[in-house]
Amino acid sequence: MTDGTDGPAHRPSARRSALRHWLAGGAVAAIATVVGLSLVLRSGAAPACAAPVPHGVALLAPPATGILHKGKATFYDLGGSGGNCSYPAAPADGNYVALGPAEYAAGAACGGYLDVTGPKGSVRVMVLDKCPECAPGHLDLSRDAFARIADPVRGVVDVSYRSVADPPLSGPLTFRIKEGASQWWFAVLVAGHGNPLRAVEVRQGSSGPWREAARESYNYWLIDSGAGPGPYQIRVTDTRGHRATASGVRLAPGTVQRSSVRMYGGSSGGSVTVTATPSANPAPSASASTRAATRPTPTLAVTAGPPASVEPTGGEAFAPVPLAGSSPGCG
Repeated sequence: MTDGTDGPAHRPSARRSALRHWLAGGAVAAIATVVGLSLVLRSGAAPACAAPVPHGVALLAPPATGILHKGKATFYDLGGSGGNCSYPAAPADGNYVALGPAEYAAGAACGGYLDVTGPKGSVRVMVLDKCPECAPGHLDLSRDAFARIADPVRGVVDVSYRSVADPPLSGPLTFRIKEGASQWWFAVLVAGHGNPLRAVEVRQGSSGPWREAARESYNYWLIDSGAGPGPYQIRVTDTRGHRATASGVRLAPGTVQRSSVRMYGGSSGGSVTVTATPSANPAPSASASTRAATRPTPTLAVTAGPPASVEPTGGEAFAPVPLAGSSPGCG
């Protein structure tokens, strides 16, 4: 279900028979046993190993960067929508993944990337969705991504995977103000950031106080009391300490506003561009495939506000606690 303040409440109900049989056969417990949740203690540049977390303990954190995780992969078809992360559409290359609740971490993994290796090879996938029935270490890949690493006839395969640090960016940051937003209730979806996000801050104009937004599980960042009528500056910080500030973001619900600033690696010139898009929030009873089939694609380009700017930061990178697998030398 969705409304003015809630995101997607469920994933498509149609799952493959291979996944259902695998789950029914007790593979969830097998994954937890094989994966062996572990804590990573940071000491210098190399992670140290700690005692395994007892079976059944769920740590909410995206897969940790630099740690090799092992698990299983299945596949499904999202049908063209942006999944529980609320993006208007899946990546153009069709390579995405849904994570279980622990690794999805209430939306903290959204927009990040994993390198996944299976029997046939490797593929890079974007975290786009949540798989409610998936245990830690279970990746539900898109059909295209699964075909890159294994024969789809197999249905379930062993894989290893790592979180990608500073993946190449497809473009500058984009911002989408949620339908129903006003000067008294603010919600924004940030995309194009490469690494998972740690914080989003908003201020009215260019001189007001920064206000920290709270991330919802459907990947919008909210300020319940609003952020004013706009235009806004929005400051974004990712889990590796990169920080960028975009100016001239307007209170334009339901549109994607493309800034001129990249999360890292430099910034291009130009003004904020607004592209009209349909709602990223599915109707309560619509399936993903139905939403994709009825999605319109009008566009409107306008300019608004001064160019965005990059704001370097010297802060430490955020290091989430890994959920599964092991690092080199952990045995």
